[in-house]
Amino acid sequence: MNVDELVARAMALVEESFIAAAGPGGQNVNKVATAAQLRLDVFALRLPPEVFHRLKELAGSKMTSKGEIVLTARTYRTQEQNREDGRKRLADLLREAANLPQKRAKSRLNRVGKTARLEGKKKRGTVKAGRGKVRLD
Repeated sequence: MNVDELVARAMALVEESFIAAAGPGGQNVNKVATAAQLRLDVFALRLPPEVFHRLKELAGSKMTSKGEIVLTARTYRTQEQNREDGRKRLADLLREAANLPQKRAKSRLNRVGKTARLEGKKKRGTVKAGRGKVRLD
């Protein structure tokens, strides 16, 4: 599944509601519900297991025990700006979860490289051993 398809499908499933926000806004903040709260049911996305686990790890406390991601955007003073901010943050979270890290390939060391590494370690060890207290025997 393509990352952009995943984000588009998620945006279609998002439920939006608006709640009262604290912060700047004067009297407007007491009258108008400007903070956007986005809810996304992760199970409805039918993600592959590795993407789901990564999303769960990245979302942290934003994911409920029922498998919903709840994002609250309250940075701006208008509903529209907060809605856009919340949708952008949710899309970024989904993109990051879908981009799985590549497996690290084990490096192989040949015999010559191995002996050179061990010799370097021995030299370093003798230098450090020589830094001890001087004994007057």
